[in-house]
Amino acid sequence: MATQGPIGEDDLQAYIDERLAPARRAMVEGFLHDNPDLKAEIDKQRDDRDALRSQLAAKFVEPIPARLRIDNLRAAQAARRAARMRSLAASIAMIGIGLAGGWVIRGEVAPQRQIEAASFVASAVDAHKTYVVEVAHPVEVAANDEAHLVKWLSNRSGRVLQPPPNLTPFGYSLVGGRVLPGGNTAAAQLMYEDAAGARLTVYLRAGGDEETAFTFTEWEGVSTFVWIDGGFQFAIAAELDRDRLLPIATRVYERLA
Repeated sequence: MATQGPIGEDDLQAYIDERLAPARRAMVEGFLHDNPDLKAEIDKQRDDRDALRSQLAAKFVEPIPARLRIDNLRAAQAARRAARMRSLAASIAMIGIGLAGGWVIRGEVAPQRQIEAASFVASAVDAHKTYVVEVAHPVEVAANDEAHLVKWLSNRSGRVLQPPPNLTPFGYSLVGGRVLPGGNTAAAQLMYEDAAGARLTVYLRAGGDEETAFTFTEWEGVSTFVWIDGGFQFAIAAELDRDRLLPIATRVYERLA
């Protein structure tokens, strides 16, 4: 700390906390000697500090409670995350439209597929919930610069994207898009909004070796359709029921395939 300059509040606080260099401490002590009322106040604060230190001294030698140890905190966090994924995976079910053509039988999704889908859905839902509430900056590139938006998202996501699907027949207009972290790669998010301000998002990232049928889940208040096509995972998320979201998801698939 510099030894020149007037004595300020930061010097007095550092003096109370015994954090001053010797030269500066001497200057503060001289200043307090010339200001007895202030010195009395500072001395009282130092006495309070000493009393508090004395009362808490035993705490410094106590072992850290098991529940507060880093390893246990990490384990608890991992357990919560695993429980969240199990809950989400259990809610995922295949619905009746197949992406390779035709219709598939409604039924359960294979366990491994459930786990993979759950992880992706969690990412899509978390991104959806984070940005649909944004007022000032819901997107990074707005819809009025669509050509730049498509090129930018294509470059960052690693997929040559088609122009964003036109969802005006469903009452939604494009707001724009943004790039998000997506595991080992970047993810892209497109956002749409209706006249009432309700929003839906389309989320995509590289991943998946084979085409899949739509899978649906309603989780944490958000309905989501997920599918894999051409080595990419797609999700459309909104606060809509399944029957209202399905035709929108179908339009998105048709336009982005």
